[in-house]
Amino acid sequence: MERKIASDFPQELLDEFHLYVHGEIDRRTFLDRARRFSVAGLSAAGILEALKPNYAWAQEVPKDDKRIRTEYATVPSPQGNGSIKGYLVRPAGAPTAKYPAVLVVHENRGLNPYIEDVARRLGTESFMAFAPDGLTSVGGYPGDDEKGGTLFGQVDRNKMTEDFVASAAWLKGRPDCTGKVGVVGFCFGGGIANTLATRIPDLGAAVAFYGAVPAPADIARIKAPILVHHGELDTRLAATWPDYDKALTAAGVPHEGYIYSKANHGFHNDTTPRYDEAAAKLAWQRTLGWFNKYLRG
Repeated sequence: MERKIASDFPQELLDEFHLYVHGEIDRRTFLDRARRFSVAGLSAAGILEALKPNYAWAQEVPKDDKRIRTEYATVPSPQGNGSIKGYLVRPAGAPTAKYPAVLVVHENRGLNPYIEDVARRLGTESFMAFAPDGLTSVGGYPGDDEKGGTLFGQVDRNKMTEDFVASAAWLKGRPDCTGKVGVVGFCFGGGIANTLATRIPDLGAAVAFYGAVPAPADIARIKAPILVHHGELDTRLAATWPDYDKALTAAGVPHEGYIYSKANHGFHNDTTPRYDEAAAKLAWQRTLGWFNKYLRG
């Protein structure tokens, strides 16, 4: 299917898709509502197919890129899940070299190819990156985002959060880590990035792409520098930034936040039509700058 961009779809339709992706409406309801729109002669099912991720569209860093070393690794789970599977990326430097590390937290679909590519992008910037699969306890990412969303709903969220906390500790304790660990997350993972900042006192830095904000009482516990990205058209989450900004200021936390003009939720994910190239590249440049400042300083 020919690649489409956000402007090919009415914003109201993109908003309906947002509700579907986040489980606020089911597939049948989305299809019923999609029939009201005319998009290049596509049926409702065709519209859904056009909006879903296509991982053939975007792979910035090949799996066999000579600048990095990749493998799947497991981390002991503190929640009786046995272990957490994840994707580990290290720069292809000297065996004795140490690197600052970044935990990469996925959206509400599990460890899909887009998130693995994000980890590889960090590896090419001389960071060690680990992307855990929060779906490990239910069999792991199934190779399909819709099925991944179904499995995501079956995982205990509190236990999943503890698994991400354990993954950050595992990274920090590795002999090839400098001891500096940050976190970047997207959508659900953006909320986890904010949450880990409240849970891990020595977290080096956190970057949240369109993530939910911690409870006000928890924000006072944050010590890590926080960077926040939102899309202007993602109105519900973007509206949380002013109060979060004030709370972080009151807590004395170094922070910055940006709202990207005319960008949708998921604007960094280059496998869907919601991708906004200009916003994604600028947000990623700022993210790398944030980690370079606070994890290498």
